[in-house]
Amino acid sequence: MSLLTEPLAYAFFTRALLAALLVGATCGALSTFVVLRRMSYIGHGLAHSVLGGVAVGAALGYGIYPGAVVATLVSALLIDRVARRRGLHADAAIGVVTTAMFAIGIVAVSVTRTPGVNTEAILFGNVLGVTATDLWLAVGAAVVLAAVLFTAYKPLLAVTFDPDAAATSGVRADVIEVAITLLTAGVVIASVRVLGVLLVAAAVVIPASLARLVTDSFPVMLITSTLVGLASGAIGLYASFHLDVPSGASIVLAASALFAVTLVATALQGRGEVRRARSAGGALAPRAPSP
Repeated sequence: MSLLTEPLAYAFFTRALLAALLVGATCGALSTFVVLRRMSYIGHGLAHSVLGGVAVGAALGYGIYPGAVVATLVSALLIDRVARRRGLHADAAIGVVTTAMFAIGIVAVSVTRTPGVNTEAILFGNVLGVTATDLWLAVGAAVVLAAVLFTAYKPLLAVTFDPDAAATSGVRADVIEVAITLLTAGVVIASVRVLGVLLVAAAVVIPASLARLVTDSFPVMLITSTLVGLASGAIGLYASFHLDVPSGASIVLAASALFAVTLVATALQGRGEVRRARSAGGALAPRAPSP
């Protein structure tokens, strides 16, 4: 029991735990849309954009978050614009835009050598560095995502499964797609302090990937992804404290372990179903997610 209660005696851990839970839940919920829309690469790309914004913002004396916000939102909008060009897909747009932003960050860090930029903390997360500002930012991201899900659930669902059909039925699919990209950008920014630039992408991919293994219902998948994010945040942060390892890596490893266990369990279950179906003379059809 002391393993659970001892860290709570430290104020920094309490803040970090709240931030990890908020970030985990937010990334988990968002990952459902990212994975089903086959845009898993966007979290990786936008996270790289953060480095460029942080470096430039710190070099100009504006602090970490203003630069991160500007760079990530600009990247998100540029990705949407570039992806709409004929012959280009979203993954190509993400690669072009975000690697350019990442390169700008590397140049800015190497040229200015700004003392306010802790590159290691930005890349891998820092449980000791979670401040009240970081916590409020995580709260803001969670509240905005929850508000969008509550007010625009059906349009989001329609665009996620079939954007062309959604547009035909009167849904502003282009607006919804931009909104999803901007939401992803906001969640990435809020997650950087806890997870780090290099590991945010995993947090917006693994929860929904795990949920997809156990359900084909979108609402159940959304709830499961959120719970997986919460569990990963809590388990990973406690492991980070006791093992003295970066918080981002610890949280992602916790999520990866949950995914691996689920993958093995569902694989064994699937083999059992196949054997039963064969013995009964039937066949199993692949399942697709349902609204």
